[in-house]
Amino acid sequence: MTPLRERFIEDMRLRGLAPTTQRSYIHYVAEFAKFYKISPEHLDLEAVRQFQLHLLEERKLSAESVNTYISAVQFLYLETLEMPWKKEDFVRTRKERKLPVVLAPDQVRRLFDFIPGVKNRMALMLCFGAGLRVAEAAAFKTANIDSARMLLRVQLGKGGKDRYTMLSPGLLEVLRLYFRVMRPTGDWLFPSWHPSRHISPGVLQRACREAWQLAGLPKRVTPHTLRHSFATCLLDSGVDTRVIQVLLGHSNIETTAHYTAVSPAKIASTASPAEQLLAGPWNKTQKQVARSRTA
Repeated sequence: MTPLRERFIEDMRLRGLAPTTQRSYIHYVAEFAKFYKISPEHLDLEAVRQFQLHLLEERKLSAESVNTYISAVQFLYLETLEMPWKKEDFVRTRKERKLPVVLAPDQVRRLFDFIPGVKNRMALMLCFGAGLRVAEAAAFKTANIDSARMLLRVQLGKGGKDRYTMLSPGLLEVLRLYFRVMRPTGDWLFPSWHPSRHISPGVLQRACREAWQLAGLPKRVTPHTLRHSFATCLLDSGVDTRVIQVLLGHSNIETTAHYTAVSPAKIASTASPAEQLLAGPWNKTQKQVARSRTA
């Protein structure tokens, strides 16, 4: 391991970057150096830009992947190498705004009918019933079930932040049944084959993909789809967007607001400004329409 790589990893640990983020950053910085066949400390911003174009135009990577690369080299140059550059010098690739895919209640039921294994089914139920990310569900600790206050404590979620989310009576009942059947030992609610480790998020993703294919649902379903569906169901039930923001662990309310675009119930129940204009019997607009019919 080179001194630069070692310092880069140490800096990421010191700043509390998630292990998955660290792995992504190491991967992209290594690809960057491999592309130019030289250490990044000898490269400049133009090299960063040209490799970004290479990822977009030649390797056809998504905007999300390219922006992860930009975050990685930005961290390397600003934090580890302490270059006199600004964050604005690292141009982000514009992402297409796509509406999140959500499932109707009957589609959720059909999906869960095909999820293989009690452990997989229960972990994915936390994604739908409590809005957890798949990595949060996989690494959930038994001690973080607070049945007295009907809360689930999510430790070290995205951005290294803790939060509380809801524990509904139905979800608590299913969790108790899971305990009676599976009898998990150790810290993890969903232990792996080795009790000192938790189940891999990849296992849950594969289980969800398999269930989606067997269920024959038209929309591609991932564990994150279940999290999206959780948020949309709350929105349809009239829960305030800021409450949903806290439950999901979103730093920005704008991220949560995207769910309003995929909630037909919310759209249908929203009053149009025209209602005030048209209030009252035979207002001016209605009279004009009536006259045009008789003309």
